[in-house]
Amino acid sequence: MLRHVGAQRSDRIDLELAAILSTVAGALNAVGYQVAGVFSANMTGNVSALADHAAHGDWTGSIAFAGLVVTFVTGAFCAASLIHLGEAQHMRAVHAGVIILEAVLLIALWLWVRASGAPAGSAGLTTALSFLMGMQNATTTVISKARVRTTHVSGTATDFGIEAAALFAGSEARRLARPMLRLHGLTILCFALGGIGGALLYAGVGEWLFALAALALLTAAVPEAVRAMLAD
Repeated sequence: MLRHVGAQRSDRIDLELAAILSTVAGALNAVGYQVAGVFSANMTGNVSALADHAAHGDWTGSIAFAGLVVTFVTGAFCAASLIHLGEAQHMRAVHAGVIILEAVLLIALWLWVRASGAPAGSAGLTTALSFLMGMQNATTTVISKARVRTTHVSGTATDFGIEAAALFAGSEARRLARPMLRLHGLTILCFALGGIGGALLYAGVGEWLFALAALALLTAAVPEAVRAMLAD
């Protein structure tokens, strides 16, 4: 799931990756909305909000949304940079390693929230979540050659619509579209289910949701990292 890159990947591997990481992304995205009324993974919405606040002269709000976009991009940049460095050293475990790093940062966020109380609307919390979502989306995009994008639901929904239209085309178009239709449909479904579960869990267990999300990431990534290192 986190060892094979591009053409080496099977449909089953991509489905597993999309199911696990989209669920986690949906849950964390929901927490951002519960805490501050913003979606940490929705850069389309955040750029629109930035523009709306700027148009109404609310520069404080505009800068806040710009900060979310910048931290998301920074997270993607950091993840991609680590992957490029690892690939240059022929480290097959590098993709799993970045997801493990995301889990470690989630645990650090959980500890910080517990220690500080992180009041509702905390800019630090939503900024950290945007950084982590950028990391995760970059990792899945790079390893799958853009087949799996766990936080980019707008693009995934667009692809789903295109592939659904291909079902009414010729037999070859239908054959090529079906695997991607399953992948993108599952991504959207798991993101939505993760959002529902994340909102309910955050209401019930609060910041412990971050620990649970980190555990899910570690459960997925650590075995993959071990297998990759043994194969090197």
